[in-house]
Amino acid sequence: MSTSPIAKRTVLDRDWQFSQVSSQHWLDVKESWNPCKVPTSVHSELKKLGKIPDPYKDLNEWEVQWIQEGDWVFKTSFDIDEFQLKQDNVDLLFDGLDTYCTIVLNGRTIATTENMFLSHRVSIKGVAQAKDNELELRFASPWHEARLAEEKNGGPKPLWNGASNRLYSRKAQYGWGWDWGPIIMTVGPWKDIHLETYPARIGDVRIDTTLTGSQYNVASLNAAIVIASSTSNAYKLDVTLKDAAGHVVKSVSGHSPLDAMKWDFKDGEIDGWYPRGYGEQPLYTLEIQLKDKDGALVDQSVKRVAFRSAKLVQEPLHDQEGTSFVFEINGIRVFCGGSNWIPADNFLTEIEPGRYKKWVELLVRGNQNMLRVWGGGVYEADELYDACDEYGILVWQDFMFGCGLYPSYPQLNDSIKSEAEQAVIRLRDHPSVVIFAGNNEDYALAESIGVMDYNDNSGNYMNSKFPARHIYEVLLPEVVDRLSTVFYHRSSPYGGKTSADQTVGDIHQWNVWHGTQEPWNNWDNLAGRFVSEFGMQGYPDLRTVNEWSDDKSQLFPQSRVSVNHNKADGFERRLELYLMENFRHAFDMPSYVYYTQIMQAECLGAAYRLWRRNFKGRGKEYTSGALVWQINDCWPCVSWAIADYYLRPKPAFFSIARELLPYTVGIARKDIKKLKDKTTSAFSEIHQEMQLWGCNSTLVEKDVLVVLETYNLSTDKRDKQSFNVKLSANASTEIWAGQVPGQPIRTTDAQVPEPIVVQARLYDPTKPDIVLARYSNWPEPWKYLTFPEPNLKVKVNGDKVELSSEKPIKGVVLDVEGEDAEWSDQALDLFPGDTQVVHAKGLNRRAVSTRYIGDGSA
Repeated sequence: MSTSPIAKRTVLDRDWQFSQVSSQHWLDVKESWNPCKVPTSVHSELKKLGKIPDPYKDLNEWEVQWIQEGDWVFKTSFDIDEFQLKQDNVDLLFDGLDTYCTIVLNGRTIATTENMFLSHRVSIKGVAQAKDNELELRFASPWHEARLAEEKNGGPKPLWNGASNRLYSRKAQYGWGWDWGPIIMTVGPWKDIHLETYPARIGDVRIDTTLTGSQYNVASLNAAIVIASSTSNAYKLDVTLKDAAGHVVKSVSGHSPLDAMKWDFKDGEIDGWYPRGYGEQPLYTLEIQLKDKDGALVDQSVKRVAFRSAKLVQEPLHDQEGTSFVFEINGIRVFCGGSNWIPADNFLTEIEPGRYKKWVELLVRGNQNMLRVWGGGVYEADELYDACDEYGILVWQDFMFGCGLYPSYPQLNDSIKSEAEQAVIRLRDHPSVVIFAGNNEDYALAESIGVMDYNDNSGNYMNSKFPARHIYEVLLPEVVDRLSTVFYHRSSPYGGKTSADQTVGDIHQWNVWHGTQEPWNNWDNLAGRFVSEFGMQGYPDLRTVNEWSDDKSQLFPQSRVSVNHNKADGFERRLELYLMENFRHAFDMPSYVYYTQIMQAECLGAAYRLWRRNFKGRGKEYTSGALVWQINDCWPCVSWAIADYYLRPKPAFFSIARELLPYTVGIARKDIKKLKDKTTSAFSEIHQEMQLWGCNSTLVEKDVLVVLETYNLSTDKRDKQSFNVKLSANASTEIWAGQVPGQPIRTTDAQVPEPIVVQARLYDPTKPDIVLARYSNWPEPWKYLTFPEPNLKVKVNGDKVELSSEKPIKGVVLDVEGEDAEWSDQALDLFPGDTQVVHAKGLNRRAVSTRYIGDGSA
């Protein structure tokens, strides 16, 4: 019996060359053939050859725009041994071609492509030869091909971000430029190319698992295994399920591929997969061997399997209108605190192995449990989804449509259907993937221009003013329902009377920064049932700023280079709006980095704190998720990201992490003005009121001691009180409400309120030396405060940094000279008597510097 499969796959990654070639757009191009790797892109290869400058530096983005308007050819040659050539099937498999490509083998056109997201299997039986097969990939200009498709199929249509021809191209939309990314339209073979030969092979493998029962401890597995052969009944399958330790859980031999396979497991025989924080993430391996009638191994497949049940609950709520929008995994309703994801680079082929996993590990460090893969990028690399499976990060997956009124016509829809089928088949077996959404903000755009008619439920939309409804309401749901058990959602945002309805579905809350530009202390009024986008900009680490130019004279906030590295319209006005409303700040680059980062940290921390409070238990899930825009960047820039291109977390990353701990404590305060009676506007009382609450994301109630302390910055007067509280399981709990201790009632707006800092600390009564959570609430805006000298003490012992102060301090950020250390916390508020410890990997005996609000450096 053969010990290696007869089916053989060979990666064609050697002896490639590329060159620009003449076309109708570029006449008389002098061909220049240079060796290259594959997968790759033209930009990457030209940069390595020194023929273009680094597009991420200075203004160089604009020096490389010509690349997307040229035609390019990649070519190689390869041999096929006689045994392979004699197989019934000889295929070339192209995992991804970016984007418009004519494939030529030995002078014969064997396929054409126009969708970056599709893989292509092409039979070359009868075309291939044993020696010197010449393979050419002729890539046409993506810019011009998209322009021609636009002209042919209806002309320009409304959109946000980029150029209108992108709507006619099944190419990653962010490459046309976005409000956080450059215009870089890549060209080339962006995924692997294989030669495959076989008499039969394992094709599509669909695995559906469920976890049921009162304790969700009864499991089942259904597998449908398709064999690519005209005589599939001549083959048999051996299938084995193993646990993480390699122990066989169940197996079957000689199974017919014509029959679906169903396995039921006894109570407790299989362990369920849970989101992080709610249980473990056991992963199993399903090994499949395809054998011929003589028992020879023909092909084999290894699939990772996990057992869980997931659904999205949308049901009426107690005491509020609308319905919930809450993910329920194995019967547990989960508050989803997480992030949005954009592509990690403009040059996807330069993302080194392990980088996706590092991003997911960063999510874990930040106590996050959901990642939304945004619809203007790509269906991401397997490494990202695999890491989410391993770490228990739920995945919200958009289809690749974003911010546009997309056309809908037969040729395009056929391509989209194939794209959707391939995406669903590839992603459906990941336990982390719990929702497919049709697009990003396309219904919101349609509403904004008056073409969305919610009264039209005819199903006949291709000739309407919003033709892409056919894609989102007919085509995509059919594919998802046919090929998976994953929930389908028409759009993000979507639900209710409009996509901005705060009582139904999900919303994108951009009335902080965009829209009405609300102050962030209004986040409580801006809540939705699930907030799948919101954000605030902040500069990246100063080290990252230094990367975008070698000309140090350009490293100030208002330079041409700095401005080019922030793509958001009106960003200077909006940054300054929020800075000036809240801080006194300077304009040198270190100060600007610090204050925009602290602003971002305070803003986003407040959103998670106030919205998690709305997760009040079963039937009262008034807000069930908050996904910040965004976790990452695709180049070194200023954006809404909470970690920059180099995976350097901003202070906001840590403020969010604190609000997503298993136990948290929160405070809100507001001035309440009460007129003496209805006959006067001059005589009133102004009360400063506060509310105190706690959150518990564990599945058991928790007895806690809450200590509430106040400190008057002007008089040094202190007050203290405590509460014994039982925090409800998997919910928030209201603790106390009343006047801010020590704050007198004012009778006129001319009376300045006392500058009282309020700190709440949460303890486990059985471990009184350990602070489970803390939060310091400072009077806002901070620009009115006179910060006292705090006498900050920094004690370093190895990788442990101990911080203490004699008076309250706001916004402490730690740093070192040289390469950054890995900090366990940042953007800290200190309170006298409450020593905080930060762990830092990689200090290497370096001195730790500090910066905080009011330290005199602004």
